[in-house]
Amino acid sequence: MFIIKFGGSVITDKAKECCFKQEVVDRLAAELKHANKEVILIHGAGSFGHILAKKYKLNGGYKQKKQVEGFALTQAMVQRLNNLVLASLHNHDLPAVSIPPHAVLSLSNHKLSRVDYSIFQKYLDLGFMPVSFGDVALDKKLGFSICSGDLLVQLLAVHFKPEKVIFVLDEDGLYSANPKDDRNATFIERVTVKDLDKLTTRLNAHADVTKGMEGKLYTIKQIARVGVDTILLNGNVHNRLYDTLKGKKVRHTIVQGE
Repeated sequence: MFIIKFGGSVITDKAKECCFKQEVVDRLAAELKHANKEVILIHGAGSFGHILAKKYKLNGGYKQKKQVEGFALTQAMVQRLNNLVLASLHNHDLPAVSIPPHAVLSLSNHKLSRVDYSIFQKYLDLGFMPVSFGDVALDKKLGFSICSGDLLVQLLAVHFKPEKVIFVLDEDGLYSANPKDDRNATFIERVTVKDLDKLTTRLNAHADVTKGMEGKLYTIKQIARVGVDTILLNGNVHNRLYDTLKGKKVRHTIVQGE
């Protein structure tokens, strides 16, 4: 079984509110269908969630009544994105079912308090593809906060210990620095947790509420520590996901599990 995360920067334009990249998602759905693997799919909130979450400062928890409106709007928007992703998967004959994070987990000061993993397992047992996403959720200490797609991937990877975790990004993988603004950034093909501890990755100019690559590296290190390999690949390159799922050698970064 594979746990795959479609990054918000791949399936949406993060700079434009509610801008869904239909062609990209359709192609990725076709690659998943063609690969024919058991998958739990997570997707980021992208421009459907981050812009509103930042506007209403939702990740800091409940501070004023106006945020209740922002929470409700953000939840509705990320579910709208989830429906668009599901529609694409269904159009490619994939039995995708939605598992909204706010319905199956709660947080406590941004960290996991409770999650019902059995729902994911029951759907897998019946041959479904569980699909979840970055979402707003209740938080015991803060009232509410954000459950990022990366946190979901981490929780599910530690629990299910999949064959591999795959992050589908808008870059080929990991670099020594942010390749978007550093021409001297070098590509990293294979890396260990110790190497990651030494790696400093500059956040891009519009680092989002989930801390961009900084947060992702933390997530990947937690996954590696339970012995699971993580692959980072470019979702904008045709068949990069399919080839990786089929075990073909392509350009991507692999973070070795310990």
